Amino acid sequence: MSKPANSFKGGRIERITEKVLGRKIEGTRVRPVTIRIILIFTIFILASNFSSNYINLMFNRSELISIMKDQLAKDLKDINTFCNNQYEIYSFTENIKDSIDSIEQKGLREMKKKKSVMLGLKQDGTFLFEVSRIRKTGRFSDRSALELCKKNLAEKVTQGFVSFRFNNEDYFGSYKYNRKWDIFIFRAEEYNEFFERSRAIFRNISIIIVIITLISAVTGVFILQYILRYIPHITGEIMKMAKSQKLGIIDLHDAPNDDITYLGMSFNSLSSTISNMVRIFRKFVNQDVAVKAYRDKTIRLEGEERELTILFSDIKSFTFITETLGSDIIKLLNLHYNRAINEIIDNDGIIGSIIGDALLAVFGALDDSTGNKSYQAVRSAYRLQRVARELRSGMKNIKQDIINEKGSLTPVEKKIYKSVLLEIGVGIDGGNVFYGNIGSYQRMTNTVIGDNVNSSSRLEGLTRIYRIPVICSEYVRDDIENSVNDHGIRFIEIDTVQVKGKTVGKKIYWPIFSKNIDDAMEEKIRKFSRALEFYYSGKWIQAEENFRESGLPVSEIFIERISGQECPDDWNGIWEMETK
Repeated sequence: MSKPANSFKGGRIERITEKVLGRKIEGTRVRPVTIRIILIFTIFILASNFSSNYINLMFNRSELISIMKDQLAKDLKDINTFCNNQYEIYSFTENIKDSIDSIEQKGLREMKKKKSVMLGLKQDGTFLFEVSRIRKTGRFSDRSALELCKKNLAEKVTQGFVSFRFNNEDYFGSYKYNRKWDIFIFRAEEYNEFFERSRAIFRNISIIIVIITLISAVTGVFILQYILRYIPHITGEIMKMAKSQKLGIIDLHDAPNDDITYLGMSFNSLSSTISNMVRIFRKFVNQDVAVKAYRDKTIRLEGEERELTILFSDIKSFTFITETLGSDIIKLLNLHYNRAINEIIDNDGIIGSIIGDALLAVFGALDDSTGNKSYQAVRSAYRLQRVARELRSGMKNIKQDIINEKGSLTPVEKKIYKSVLLEIGVGIDGGNVFYGNIGSYQRMTNTVIGDNVNSSSRLEGLTRIYRIPVICSEYVRDDIENSVNDHGIRFIEIDTVQVKGKTVGKKIYWPIFSKNIDDAMEEKIRKFSRALEFYYSGKWIQAEENFRESGLPVSEIFIERISGQECPDDWNGIWEMETK
């Protein structure tokens, strides 16, 4: 199915935005260094070129003003001479109008720009003539310029340069006093018009500078991106690591031999060291502790009361195994625990402690676990049994290979073979316990403390007595039956016991997956449950008959208890255990 056009367009815009403006990491945008370098250099280049262009413009204007002064002085000299000639004509013809018209026509022919002016200014501020291509004003309004000319005249200065306002615009020009007409003759140019061409040149050059700079900037982006191409690669990989909270190695196989590559190699070296330390750290602490330490950057002495399920596993006949194998017991334990611990972790369990032959696991402590903690514990219990069973099967195969090769086992080999046939018992209980870190800031451990922890150990001990692989509490049964649909587990009530150190009795159960119960097993369970009812009610004769008929190994302990015995008068259905 093709993606919508808007989605494709939005993704493309987002990629361009990230490339130019950088990626957003936890609300903060990380700017690309390439864009920053280009932007800074572009600003400096533009500032430098514009400054140079402006300074050049100022020098050119100074030169233009000098040229303009020379040109205005020359024009004024010609006009003054022409005015003197016209005065002679006027004196002869006494026709002032023709003389003024001739002067104005002469002025118009000499002026090249639209706003150029030539003024014949009387000392009272009126015009003898006003020559320009714009509208005539009729009177000179800049009194300060006129007063300056009159003051200079009083001081015998008859000509010079002057700036003035005319027709609401600024002018600069040359003036000369004409004695015959008794006027000040002005020849001037309007500032903006005079500098229009230089401004146009400045503008055009500025546009060229901008275009060249932009082209250089774009070219520079590609060149810098190529030179610094491993910076976004390195930062991108680091961002992925930060997001996933996992350190990795940055691929630098095609990187150039420069300091950026060295930076990446240094990061890889540091990452490899830290990753190795984290791997070692994770081997000694539980997953939730490692995640919290990575997130909080510290481990605190703290804990809380939580509702968890506790699994306790123990290896049977461990004393015999240790005496037989000696230091080789470590190899056997590692062979067993390597798979057993993986099974627990696969079911979202964490390892509370490992003490020789005993393993304590906790379920429900991981924040991201979605399964039912008691169901995960029961499933793990049978996975542990499978691990032990497969280990025994492997040992049997080795035994058979030795027999095939040598004919029989020596007495020592038989003893060793017997010791490596590991069998385990598993007890499961749950409820409110303390879970957290205890110890000191120099040495601490993650642990679980509570009555239910001890209870799971007691239940494991009962597996030897009742000769079943897994025993759980009523809490575990209720937790699964009330929370898990189609859990597929049958909870066979085994007994009501009061373990040593306790004052009340608790029902204990044998959890069996329904798929493992065939018709024959079903019949045995039915007879056992009926026998248990007689046992609870004090009808021990009927109970013994049904226990013997059931054929389950768990029935044997009951037969031993009640065979040839009468039910006590104070019988309450609770069996008090004399040992742990």
